[in-house]
Amino acid sequence: MASVASREVYFETGLDVLSDLGYGGLKLAEVCNRLGVTTGSFYHYFPNWSAYTTELVRHWMRVRTVHVVDTLRAEPDPRRRIDMLVQIGLGLPHGAEAAIRVWSAIDPDVRDVQIAVDQQRFEIIYESAYEILRHARQAQVFAAWAVYLLVGYEQATLPRDAGALEWIAAQMISALDSGRFASVPDGS
Repeated sequence: MASVASREVYFETGLDVLSDLGYGGLKLAEVCNRLGVTTGSFYHYFPNWSAYTTELVRHWMRVRTVHVVDTLRAEPDPRRRIDMLVQIGLGLPHGAEAAIRVWSAIDPDVRDVQIAVDQQRFEIIYESAYEILRHARQAQVFAAWAVYLLVGYEQATLPRDAGALEWIAAQMISALDSGRFASVPDGS
């Protein structure tokens, strides 16, 4: 085990472990084995496992949400932004995302990060849909639909079917384009 790994590689490997083995499989030995490094190498970058896991979920939020949202906000066309959001959503590491949701149910710090991620994702979808629909409630329902779809896909116990998810997302976009949101009730 003579490999050298960077902090970034440790984080990406942690996300891979979460994808493959779930929250229960995220262990120091598994991360180090996948990287081909010793635990001494790990401790060169992180003072302890708790520091690593805290930074891991923050890395996930930064890379999979904050940077993505910042990039999307630079796109001036809201319809193009929606297409980009859908493609990014389809390509997320759904297994890792599902594992982080499980983790967030038992760790309040991870829950705080999960809440921030969900909110940021909702807001960029809402903002984009509002620019298209020019109706706050319709944009809110569209954004909720998108987030519910993603979370449901990641949490369902059914086998994941990327083709079905892509088709469902296309139906959601078709509803946006067709103006079917005009009949959205005001909500209560």
